[in-house]
Amino acid sequence: MTQAATVDTTLRALLADVLGLGEARAAALTDDSGLFGALPEFDSMAVATVLTEMEDRLGILIDDDEIDGEIFETYGNLLAFSLRKVTD
Repeated sequence: MTQAATVDTTLRALLADVLGLGEARAAALTDDSGLFGALPEFDSMAVATVLTEMEDRLGILIDDDEIDGEIFETYGNLLAFSLRKVTD
């Protein structure tokens, strides 16, 4: 499994767990799938939990100044951000 595939799988599992989406809904997310504002489960409280879980599960450190709303607009944006952090 490539690093990108591993990050994608981890991120989907994380969203399924944190947001309570279930595996099928998480697996159905596409790059264009809306997150914050599109999924009722993904609210401002969930953002902090998602970020913490990303750090734990992906072994990354996310600084406050790296976070902006664009990251959470779509699954593709969140995945791209995660991939950049893993390869830093």
